[in-house]
Amino acid sequence: MTGATALQRPKPKELMTRMPVTRRLLTALTAALLLSAAPVATTAQDNPFAPRIIVNDRAVTNYELEQRILFMQLLRAPGNIEEEALKALIDDRLRMQTAKGFGITASPEQIEAGMEEFAGRANLTGEQFIQAIGQAGVAPQTFRDFVEAGLVWREVVRGKFGPQANITDAEIDRAIAQAARKPEVRVLLSEIIIPAPQGGEANAMALAQQIQNSVTTEGGFAAAARSYSASASARRGGIIDWVPLTNLPPAIAPFVLALGPGEVSDPVQIPGGVALFQLRAIEEGDAPEATSVSVEYAQLYLPADSTTDARVAEITAQVDTCNDLYGVAKGVPEDQLTRETLPMSQVPADVGIALASLDPGESTTFARGANRVFLMLCNRLPETEEPLSRDAVREQLVNQRLASFADGYLEDLRANALIREP
Repeated sequence: MTGATALQRPKPKELMTRMPVTRRLLTALTAALLLSAAPVATTAQDNPFAPRIIVNDRAVTNYELEQRILFMQLLRAPGNIEEEALKALIDDRLRMQTAKGFGITASPEQIEAGMEEFAGRANLTGEQFIQAIGQAGVAPQTFRDFVEAGLVWREVVRGKFGPQANITDAEIDRAIAQAARKPEVRVLLSEIIIPAPQGGEANAMALAQQIQNSVTTEGGFAAAARSYSASASARRGGIIDWVPLTNLPPAIAPFVLALGPGEVSDPVQIPGGVALFQLRAIEEGDAPEATSVSVEYAQLYLPADSTTDARVAEITAQVDTCNDLYGVAKGVPEDQLTRETLPMSQVPADVGIALASLDPGESTTFARGANRVFLMLCNRLPETEEPLSRDAVREQLVNQRLASFADGYLEDLRANALIREP
């Protein structure tokens, strides 16, 4: 960054995060418009314009400290107000000195716009805000200096660290999923998936009912899973890890919610089979709001024969993402590899059950007719009524990353500065 740099007009919610403006501040400022502020203790000497501390040969005066103390009291700043005010003024000196070194300045119009934006956080105009803090003894210049330091520092940080703040699509996906996540119910399940080939549906249902009626313990259910289940969890006695209830197919969830720990569900008809579930434990948060989940998944159909297990092990070793499956499936008929994105309500029950315990990039297998299906979860995203803007999420993540860089940079500036008392 060389030469004088003009600032762009500040964007909403992008100015300063050094002091949040909250509803408590609005209450305090409203009171300040009506009442004179109570006297505050100050550290002023006889000469209010004498240096209180010197930062790289640039003084911070007693008057500036008094003003910042008053301002921070109005903003309900935590901690020891005098210590925090002095530290904030030192940091602002360093911000302004660094900006000057890069040739960065803020015009009067840009500072006015920044003051309006900051005041808007308290639902006030800039003029109303200045009047309110003035009733408490804070001069307009104090507010102006605070805003100016934040504006030029933002440009210093963006110019110095902007290229390092790139955000990937995967990071945006994770942020959107995290933002949409609500308190949820998680269940610890065991499963038995009994194959039901065409013509054998009645036998499969009869076996499922027999297991349901005879199994009374987790050990008994595990033994039945090892004997009869066609799911990938059969070798583990049907045990699957904690699963958010929203990960289960909507057609399955009611059967699970009806269970108490140790109980076995009624048989559930699924494509090509019958499913049974045993609830081992349930973990309840606050009552969750209804949430629908969308899943992107890939299926690779394999013949079910003596080579299937070896082929599955080979594929698992070769793939980390759904994209890798295209290389594995090179040369096979197109319909043997499918990839789609569907709401959970539209996902076939056998696929939904298999996906429930997977994280993106994980895989499992399940039986379907004469085939073995290699199934990989590509992505899982909650569907919100008002989808978040990816551009807005990207900007927020960029700002968070820049804030982290800024904190480290300011710490370095503070460590290398000559800060002394007069």
